[in-house]
Amino acid sequence: MARRAVVLALALAAVMPLLSGGVDTQQVKLLAAKFNVTCVLVFGDSSVDPGNNNYIATPMKGNFLPYGKDFFRGRPTGRFSNGRLATDFIAEGLGYTKAIRPFLHRRLRPVDILHGVSFASAASGYDELTANLSNVLPLSKQLEYFREYKMRLRQIAGARKAENIIKNAVAVLSMGTNDFLQNYYLEPIRPKQYTLEEYQNYLASCMSDDVKTMHSLGITRLVVVGVPALGCMPIVKTLMNQDTCVDKYNNLSSSFNSKLNVKLDIARKELGMKIGYVDAYRTVQDAVNNPEKYGLIETSKGCCGTGTVEYGDTCKGMSTCADASKYIFWDAVHPTERMYEIIAGQAVDCLRKQLMG
Repeated sequence: MARRAVVLALALAAVMPLLSGGVDTQQVKLLAAKFNVTCVLVFGDSSVDPGNNNYIATPMKGNFLPYGKDFFRGRPTGRFSNGRLATDFIAEGLGYTKAIRPFLHRRLRPVDILHGVSFASAASGYDELTANLSNVLPLSKQLEYFREYKMRLRQIAGARKAENIIKNAVAVLSMGTNDFLQNYYLEPIRPKQYTLEEYQNYLASCMSDDVKTMHSLGITRLVVVGVPALGCMPIVKTLMNQDTCVDKYNNLSSSFNSKLNVKLDIARKELGMKIGYVDAYRTVQDAVNNPEKYGLIETSKGCCGTGTVEYGDTCKGMSTCADASKYIFWDAVHPTERMYEIIAGQAVDCLRKQLMG
């Protein structure tokens, strides 16, 4: 196995105990520095957007209460959760920051540039049309901002060091949900052009092209997050009038993730990239089926409002459950901070096994 894969795996493996609350952050930081993991670069949708949408003209925002009520100082940041996201926990484990900043933040600091930012935009997807429907940042625009990021990094660190930082960075790509729930199943354009299977193939091809672009821009280590169990989302169960997870949508998630993995295997071989895959589908489904394993209680509805339909604007100013840490879902679509912490822990564990196996 290539040395850099082992380096990444060892550094990420060290994060696992931290996510369970058992390791000193400083110790993990020193370990990460020893193994030369430089920063975290994030691309995707609301699952990893820490607030980029605050700075663009779109209705898809989460910069109001009760979003962020359990974040530091209880303030909304634009994260579609009660607190932090999985990428925040991973970055903390690596010792860089407790909360990744959005690249569009007006007061972005040099330290943020050096240790990683998020380019993600809530409501985006692999399909460019998905982002355009909500006037958010498509992946092509996120990659354009990444090019700008690289220029700013060179200004701060110099060309040689900047190249090394990008080479040893961990990039995260997490999206796909909106392509189905906000685009294919709601809008008439794509269903007229593609069958569901053809659309899945189209999205997987889009992802593959984006990975090639990332590689051409210097990214050598990539973590791709699969689509979660869509049929277990409270809003899907409500719309389908079911109390349990909807098989039709879960089967879609599983099928699409399989297609992603085929493309990722090809990318590993053709590009020589180190690519890890995070099975968010299995993690969410396991939490739904075995909540006590994770200290959870409520699996069927979200913490905001009725927990059955509210998300985004319809969650604004709503009352919430007493203890979000016992819930899988914060609103009818997005996970709680506790669930994101679980996903982060499982993600690191999967990466350790994949990259060291």
